Amino acid sequence: MNERNLAGLAAAVLQPGFVGTTPPEWVCRWLGEGLGAVVLFARNVAGPEQLAALTATLRAERPDVLVAIDEEAGDVTRIESVAGSSRPGNLALGAVDDPALTEEVAHDLGADLAALGVTLNYAPDADVNDNPANPVIGVRAFGAEPDLVARHTAAWVRGLQSAGVAACAKHFPGHGDTRVDSHHDLPRISASRARLDAVELVPFRAAVAAGVQAVMTGHLLVPALDAELPATLSPRILGDLLRDELGFSGVVVTDAVEMRAVADRYGFAGAAVRALAAGADAVCVGGDHADEAAARHLRDAIVAAVLSGELPEERLAEAAKRVGQLAAWTVAARAGRPARGLPTADGSPIGLAAARRALRVSGEATGRLPLAAPAHVVEFVPPRNIAIGQETPWGIGEPLAALLPGTTTLRLAETDLPVDPTAAAGDRPVVLVVRDLHRHDWMRVAVDRALADRPDAVVVELGVPALAVGRVHVATHGATRAGARAAAELLAGLG
Repeated sequence: MNERNLAGLAAAVLQPGFVGTTPPEWVCRWLGEGLGAVVLFARNVAGPEQLAALTATLRAERPDVLVAIDEEAGDVTRIESVAGSSRPGNLALGAVDDPALTEEVAHDLGADLAALGVTLNYAPDADVNDNPANPVIGVRAFGAEPDLVARHTAAWVRGLQSAGVAACAKHFPGHGDTRVDSHHDLPRISASRARLDAVELVPFRAAVAAGVQAVMTGHLLVPALDAELPATLSPRILGDLLRDELGFSGVVVTDAVEMRAVADRYGFAGAAVRALAAGADAVCVGGDHADEAAARHLRDAIVAAVLSGELPEERLAEAAKRVGQLAAWTVAARAGRPARGLPTADGSPIGLAAARRALRVSGEATGRLPLAAPAHVVEFVPPRNIAIGQETPWGIGEPLAALLPGTTTLRLAETDLPVDPTAAAGDRPVVLVVRDLHRHDWMRVAVDRALADRPDAVVVELGVPALAVGRVHVATHGATRAGARAAAELLAGLG
């Protein structure tokens, strides 16, 4: 095969990102030259009409282009990054534990994505978050119990794909039991093979059984499966385990290859080539490398690897074929479906109803809820989770002030302490808002001091509710717009 044809195959397996709210010239040109997909981020989304126009422009260049996005709903949202997700995330759905509700929420999201022109969603997160210290998964998982995660993963896949959008279960073979974020370094999963079978792999088996169209690899070292290579680069994990043992025949997508877990060790292009050789079919890139030069660098490296014999031509052709089959699935899945209107600023009524069901109140709420007057809200700000958009708003103060005018809000990060967080409250009710209180020593100290001064304060946990403190504790199971509104309604007596 000549280099031009190889370049077309190499482009077919790339899923690059770009900057801007309209497709740049190079993306449109590459779509005519074989590029199989693009991935969208919050930076590409200004509103529903704009996003629908963007995806229509892409399809005008290539009707079957895969338009991917990382829209988990919940804390990780791209289409609602400016306002916050109007749907609860996985942990909230797992807390309700009604698979029919999970399927309904995912279908509702899928219908919105389809209306916006998105055809592949990098979701659901199928990780079992059984390590409370996990810095990157947390509320993105349905929970810490494998069977629960499995039934909701399957329901989410069914719901999304019934709306005509391909689902992508992640992060194979499981990112839940780690204290390391693979954006920064290579996590090591030290579980035995028996433990992996009983925990991490259970939801992925369920996703495959549910007909999931894609699986995303995790940049994870799992010695029980491969002592040397991260999962993304491991033929044993992608071939022997995922393909042969689990029977998955769809598209294997890498997590972003510029992430330091693999790029620091194998190089940006080296990781991409090794992933394809190991059995991956599509290479996600573009969070930090979002220009034509980066895409060309990867394409040329893939071609060179074929010419040198490092990457068999048959393997590249197989990967491109699977990407084409997924593209054909998305075209067929959209055909004949009634058009749904674009999402509105009000968000999803189904999502809000689900968020209300996910609220959990513990302690002595009688006589303390609802609040008797406008409150003083103190929101403790944890370090940023890089998977969650920095621009995505969160908190209880704003929605509570809309229901109880006169409510004030104070935000405190670790660097703002020491300070008396309740000093400005006077005799008003106090609400202390935390995210993953159990993971942050400084936050626990600050909350303990605040509760010592104001033992009547209500604590609202927007993260994993592993540590319930205070006389009244409210868990939303996520820091979404939907969850915040549901909690504000409860505090104001409107729930």
